[in-house]
Amino acid sequence: MPTARHDPMYRFLILLTVAAAMGLQTWQVLFNNFAVEVARLDGQQVGIIQSVREIPGFLALLAVYVMLLVREHRLSAFSILCLGIGLTLTGFLPSYAGLLFTTLLSSFGYHYYETTNQSLTLQYFDHATTPWVFGQQRSISAATNIAVGLAIFLLARLLGYRQIYLLIGVLVTALALWGFRQNPTRAGMVPQRRRMVLRRRYWLFYFLTFMAGARRQIIMAFAVFLLVKKFDFTLQQVTLLFVVNNAVNFVLSPMVGRAIVRFGERRVLSLEYAALIGIFLCYATVESRWVAAGLYVIDQLVFNFGMAIYTFFHKIGDSADIAPSMAVGFTINHIAAVVLPALGGYLWMIDYRIPFFAGAAMAAVTLGAVQLIDRQLR
Repeated sequence: MPTARHDPMYRFLILLTVAAAMGLQTWQVLFNNFAVEVARLDGQQVGIIQSVREIPGFLALLAVYVMLLVREHRLSAFSILCLGIGLTLTGFLPSYAGLLFTTLLSSFGYHYYETTNQSLTLQYFDHATTPWVFGQQRSISAATNIAVGLAIFLLARLLGYRQIYLLIGVLVTALALWGFRQNPTRAGMVPQRRRMVLRRRYWLFYFLTFMAGARRQIIMAFAVFLLVKKFDFTLQQVTLLFVVNNAVNFVLSPMVGRAIVRFGERRVLSLEYAALIGIFLCYATVESRWVAAGLYVIDQLVFNFGMAIYTFFHKIGDSADIAPSMAVGFTINHIAAVVLPALGGYLWMIDYRIPFFAGAAMAAVTLGAVQLIDRQLR
C-alpha cells in the first residue's frame, strides 16, 4: 500500500506510535524488576497497580466528550505528552503510592492515544488498506521496542532505574511536542458522532473486545511476573526476551495484516484463540524457564491477530460511528481489565496457576464466539 505512506495522517500516526511504543516498552521492561528490587512490592500490590493501570482504558469513553473541546489528532498528541511525563516521574517515586500515581498518569496517556489511533486509522483508510496500516504500526512498534530493549540492556550497566526512566521519558515528551505542531487532517471526512454510541448489531464486536481485554491482562499482569518470581529472570534477561519477542513481531506483524485481507477475520481470530488455550495451560504447568520464555514470545505474536477485531468492526460499522465506537470498545475492553489483575493477584497468592487456568477457559469461550463473525458480515 505505497500510497498510504504519503498520507500525512499515516506519518503522524506512525511517529506517535513510535512514542507510545517507546513509553509502553520502557514501562513493561522495567516495571516488574523495579517493583520487586526497588519498591519491594508483593504479588497483590503488583496486581492492584496493574488494575489501576487499566482504569484510564475503562474511562476511554470520556474521550468522546473530550473531543467536543479538542480535535482528535490534538488529543493524540496530548495523550503522548501525559505518557512522557508519567514515565519521567516514575524513577523519582519508588514506592507503592508513587507507582500508583505515575502508572495512572502514564496509562491515561497510552490508552487515550490507542483509542484515537484506532479511530483515526479506521477513518482515514479504506477496508483494504486498514489491515496493512495496522500491520505496519505493529511492525514499527516492534522495531521501536527492539531499540528500546537494547538501549535499556546497555544502559542498565551504566545507569540506575531513575536515570533510564528520565532519559526515555524526555524522548517521549519531545515526540509529543512535535505532534502538537502537526495538522494531518484533510477535508471531506465523515463527521464523527460526539456522543456515546451503543448498537445491538455491534454486540459481537463488543463481546470480542471484552474478552480480548481479559486475555491481555492476564498475560500482562502475570506472564512476566512469573518469569521474575518463579524463574528468577534478571532485568537483563527480561530485556533480552523483549528484544527477541519484538524481532519476531517486526518480521511477522505485516504478514498478519495481509493474512486478515486474504483469509478473513474469523479464521485469523480462530487461530489466535485456539493457540491461546494451549499457551495458558502451558503457563500453568511449565517448569522450564526457557519454555516459559518461549511461550511469552508465541503469545505476543498471536496477540497481533487481535487487530482483526477492529477490521471486523470496520466492515459492519457506520462511518460516523468509528470514533465513539472505538472509545466505547476501549471501555468495554477494560471492564475486565480493571478487575482481573487485582483478583488475579489475590488468586496468585493462593496458587499461581489459577489465573492461567482461568485464561484458558476464557480463550475457549471466545473461540466459540469467533465462529459467528461470518454470519455478522453477511
